Amino acid sequence: MRPHGIIGAMRRTVWGILAALLLVLVSGCSFATKDPDYVPPAPLPPLEQLQQVPVSEQTTLAAGEDVTAFVTGDRNIVCAMTSSRGGHLNLPYEANSYSDAANNKFAVVPVVHCELAAYAKAELDDMADDCAGTGLGYLGGTALLTPDKAVYGSCRSGVTQMESEFGPKGSRNGPISKLRELADGQNIERNGLRCSAYNGGVACGNVSGGVAFFVSREGYQLVSDGGKTVRGSLKEGF
Repeated sequence: MRPHGIIGAMRRTVWGILAALLLVLVSGCSFATKDPDYVPPAPLPPLEQLQQVPVSEQTTLAAGEDVTAFVTGDRNIVCAMTSSRGGHLNLPYEANSYSDAANNKFAVVPVVHCELAAYAKAELDDMADDCAGTGLGYLGGTALLTPDKAVYGSCRSGVTQMESEFGPKGSRNGPISKLRELADGQNIERNGLRCSAYNGGVACGNVSGGVAFFVSREGYQLVSDGGKTVRGSLKEGF
């Protein structure tokens, strides 16, 4: 190539670089590089998550009269924000006797009930029932929140509906499969109780009462005393 040809090519290259820089300045574009030393912040404790994240729209999560129900995106947890009368729960995915006339004498209490397809065992100190005096059959995989208490596990035989549908040998078909999803990071509220899907699980609580639980396939937390007391199989910072 002749000298003037080389010079011309160099000029075109310089002008091309200048034009690209000008385009970046005009368009306001910026380029970001990943910081190898960045450590994402730890997830919020359950009560803080429920308090700080704005409440989302929940009308699409209705599951029958006076019940709001949802599943998580990974189909590992189902929850119903519902009511209890004399310990009988109004659940859209489990057979129950909530509507029996004999229960009309009991007060209606707002509750949240959750079931897990894969779950951790209940710690001995967190078993809230002696199972009719036998001490047998208290299993994990469920959580119950009332306005003043959070409990993990329950007395039962066999599998829950969530295990039946989405456990290792689940059918993937049934009442839970028809429920809507609560997206990760969203909060919903019903009758003063809140739930949030985050950090691979679900937190539900009574923020004003300082009571909550967090459940996931790895373990659970039970929170009381405004967050001062934390029990369960997960570490406090989980």
